Amino acid sequence: MTAQKSRFGLDRQGMHHLGTVHWNQPASVLCEHAVRRREGELAFGGSFSVSTGSFTGRTPRDKYIVEEPCTKDTVAWGKINQPVSPAQFASLQQRMLAYLQGRELFVQDLYAGADPAYRLPVRVVTDSAWHSLFSRNMFIRPPTDELPGFEPAFTILHAPRFLAVPEHDKINSATFILVNFAERLVLIGGTEYAGEIKKSVFGYLNFVLPARGVLPMHASANVGPQGDCAIFFGLSGTGKTTLSADNSRTLIGDDEHGWSPQGIFNFEGGCYAKVIHLSPTAEPEIYATITRFGTVLENVVLDPETRLPDVDDASLTENTRACY
Repeated sequence: MTAQKSRFGLDRQGMHHLGTVHWNQPASVLCEHAVRRREGELAFGGSFSVSTGSFTGRTPRDKYIVEEPCTKDTVAWGKINQPVSPAQFASLQQRMLAYLQGRELFVQDLYAGADPAYRLPVRVVTDSAWHSLFSRNMFIRPPTDELPGFEPAFTILHAPRFLAVPEHDKINSATFILVNFAERLVLIGGTEYAGEIKKSVFGYLNFVLPARGVLPMHASANVGPQGDCAIFFGLSGTGKTTLSADNSRTLIGDDEHGWSPQGIFNFEGGCYAKVIHLSPTAEPEIYATITRFGTVLENVVLDPETRLPDVDDASLTENTRACY
């Protein structure tokens, strides 16, 4: 719909000669596109099941940050924060833009940060319908009347089947997550694992918010009836989502938060829960989401006849996920 398209178009990201571009489409339409494009299959209840292929988790050795004046002395360079030059970034970006020409694209304009004082306008551009659905689930959707004037302050260009050329690009492999803080732009290619989109936004907020007096936290949080807040810190898969999903308390968020002088706020609008061996009795709130319409099931095996998710099947990976 025209009303859902921002007047700040994709030409701002250097994108031209594109195919059909779908702007800010809802879950129902994105599911239709994903089925039409054979990106996955519908599961019982209307969730959408996908396999991410050879990458079922993040690839830290393939993440790079552009070394330039604003990062040179502020990033802890090493095996995780690997530097690339502005020229390397520009070269890969131009080839990626050429790859996307003529392709069907999906755009989501979203916010990261529930506190309006610190929220980040994020644009995710991808050639995959289910990754657009993931992004729409994961971040905060603006009111429809804000979309025509939405101006992104941070953009992710996502092309999971576009591969780098390691010898030419001087990086480790054909997979890449390149972050350019100066241009407020991330390039992701060579991996279908959707967690790279989520973590790219968190990484940017980690970089910019401390200077504004906000502590970014990899933690879940909830609040009790008296306004008491509980924060659960932990690495991925350690139980943050489960601990914060308490029916006697209100969930703030399950993974990424900021702590400002005004209080705790969620960076996200959805959850990305690990569902291996999920229990309907011990974790009923999370379990209910795996058969909910619009949920994205990542690497969760389905029964071929009933299409019910088998949360105990780890044949694809232990890192099975639901994004809702």
